Amino acid sequence: MANSLSTAGERPRARPILGCIADDFTGATDLASQLVSAGMRTLQTIGVPDTPLEAGVDAVVVALKSRTIPASEAIKQSIQALDWLREQGCEQFYFKYCSTFDSTPAGNIGPVTEALMDALGTDFTVACPALPANRRSVFNGYLFANGVLLNESGMQDHPLTPMTDANLVRVLGAQTTREIGLIDYATLRQGDAAVTARIEALKADGIGIAICDAIDNEDLFVLARACRDLPLVTAGSGLALGLPANVADRLNHRQDAARLEPIAGREAVLSGSCSRATLAQIDHAKQHMPSFHLDAQALHDDYASVVDAALACAEAHFQAHADDDGGPVLIYASAAPEEVRQAQQRLGVQEAGELVERALADIASELVSRLGVRRLLVAGGETSGAVVSALGVQGLRIGESIDPGVPWTTTLGTEAPLALALKSGNFGATDFMTKAWKLMP
Repeated sequence: MANSLSTAGERPRARPILGCIADDFTGATDLASQLVSAGMRTLQTIGVPDTPLEAGVDAVVVALKSRTIPASEAIKQSIQALDWLREQGCEQFYFKYCSTFDSTPAGNIGPVTEALMDALGTDFTVACPALPANRRSVFNGYLFANGVLLNESGMQDHPLTPMTDANLVRVLGAQTTREIGLIDYATLRQGDAAVTARIEALKADGIGIAICDAIDNEDLFVLARACRDLPLVTAGSGLALGLPANVADRLNHRQDAARLEPIAGREAVLSGSCSRATLAQIDHAKQHMPSFHLDAQALHDDYASVVDAALACAEAHFQAHADDDGGPVLIYASAAPEEVRQAQQRLGVQEAGELVERALADIASELVSRLGVRRLLVAGGETSGAVVSALGVQGLRIGESIDPGVPWTTTLGTEAPLALALKSGNFGATDFMTKAWKLMP
């Protein structure tokens, strides 16, 4: 990196306590947001830094784009992140994946978990994607999303990681050589001592990874206490709510962990997510701001013209409001599942996705460098990864949440700081894209 990941005005401090590896960029900010809300000042890096950490933080989240790449490459990147986090002095490690357990029979959750366990020399860890605030719960080992089984929630239509089985013991068992067990709801309700005893019993039976039930935050707090001494935990972002309490006496910034400096400037929303939640948010946003739809086939046929048209839409809006705050412009490639399938059939799954990511990344660069946008909301994990890479973001300071799991952040490494919100496709209320701007100074 060109510069160190230091936080202005702070002295280098004691080493961070918790080191986290996230398999996509929005998931990383989700996790970081949970840690901040529980009192841990947290820094997110974009990829594995090549310089030491100098920021005064309690936790570090390394954001990778490893969810859907080949498992061997995901392992390589994750081990590189682990090595760097160990060099920074982190004491406990957290592998973060999506609360919908996005993966395929080939991985990458199982293979990465195994590789991290081997590198840390541990024979046991937990797996808990539950995030009750966003209606993700696990009961008897089955994952529920929005009150229904995962495979009935819309995730069965995911273009890259369709989830057709809600039984996490079965799903993870297909991805790993380790035996998979269960810490069920009845055990959690007996408290952390019962969970600790269950962990020891599972280890004695040769179980390497335990799926953990959780239907509300209290279950996550219980599980976090029981995981105090595990070198590695794997989870969605929910477990992060309870881990800071294990080291509360060592945290330096509990009262102002979410403080960010205000950033002014033009505003834009970029979306590549095709989740149900994001599609509803786009329908709402289009009633309040000018919008431009990016079509994958049109990008394939005449890429430059479509990108130019999207930028012209944004420029016309900004020029019309040169003397006042005209609010954001929305540029989106999001589409209903049937439209996505048709585009994938015509262009191929990989090419259709790469076209959209490339276009949104190029548009983001022009919005910032030429049109003066300084406040950006980006929807979709793959889209967020492409955009932050295009903008040269090296790290993020984490602020307050807009909705559970989606914080405002400010960038490190860019020519001028940007306000950035990276939203996982399934996260956020219907009015997310309109209300977010009022929450960033």
